Amino acid sequence: MKITINGITCEAKKGQTVLQAARSNGIYIPSLCYHDKTGVAGKCRVCVAEVKGMRGLQATCALPVREGMEIATNSEAVLQAQRFVVDLLLSAGRHDCIACEKNGTCALQDVAYYLHIERPDMQYDDAKTDIDDSSAFIRVERSKCILCGRCVAACNEVVVNEVLNVCGRGYGTSIVFSGERAMGESTCVQCGECVQLCPAGALIEKKSIGKARSWEITKVRTTCPYCGVGCQLYLHAKGGQIVKVTGVEDGSPNRGRLCVKGRFGYDFIYSQDRLTTPLIREKGTFREASWDEALDLVATRFQQIIAESGPDAIGGVSCARSINEDSYQMQKFFRAVIGTNNIDHCART
Repeated sequence: MKITINGITCEAKKGQTVLQAARSNGIYIPSLCYHDKTGVAGKCRVCVAEVKGMRGLQATCALPVREGMEIATNSEAVLQAQRFVVDLLLSAGRHDCIACEKNGTCALQDVAYYLHIERPDMQYDDAKTDIDDSSAFIRVERSKCILCGRCVAACNEVVVNEVLNVCGRGYGTSIVFSGERAMGESTCVQCGECVQLCPAGALIEKKSIGKARSWEITKVRTTCPYCGVGCQLYLHAKGGQIVKVTGVEDGSPNRGRLCVKGRFGYDFIYSQDRLTTPLIREKGTFREASWDEALDLVATRFQQIIAESGPDAIGGVSCARSINEDSYQMQKFFRAVIGTNNIDHCART
């Protein structure tokens, strides 16, 4: 179907919202509470627009498209309403963009820039300033929370951990964990989905704090090494050093979701305890050896065990960090070369 946005004829699909149709046609409509994974929200009222034939301003994230719709997203009435909402959000918190870890990747900052808001008209003196550092990997800064609800939807509807909720009313409303506990004392599993969907700086990866600004980072897409699911992720690197990991939203099979290991367990590659050369045990101690020497020793011991006790005396476990092709070759080696079916995989359920 065809709709018109700001005088431009756009293609839209049945079932899309106006916001989705605008984005698919490269038209920016400010939005803070909507995310593709959590669906219709209609809370922040920043994505409003004028629609011909409809009274008042409409939330485009909740408005289905229909043939021939005429939408205005840049009229003065729309911009004035958006400025009012964003100004209130900025006034009710402490959004220090210069020092914030989300500087450059913050949706609230983008909206304020789009609306030409340099500073809020007023500032509440009693804006929440508490920082919850109790969890292992996530910092909670409620002074930066805009109550968009995306983290709650991510926890309850996307990963279904059901830890986050909204508590209180009016100015006293806040995001809570397992019934107003500190995050580190709650049932949170630290998957970080709430961090991934937070549009502002309220939820931050603790390990990345102070490591790099967004414009200093190079993003590299890769596959998580921890299990056989094959989750797609981005490595955020500065100077060849990983400073943060995020899930690839458009990537199958995880669509941005990651477990605690995939999102936060990346610094093992820098451990000083990692082995960099083969070791052979002799008289109770290890000595360094070449790959040829180590592999020859393993082959000799395999042959000796098979000769003395038969092939079923040997068993193997393939590592989930290996690619599928390596696991296939390992089981082929055990079955066809050694002659045993004693082969397993650590990720098998």
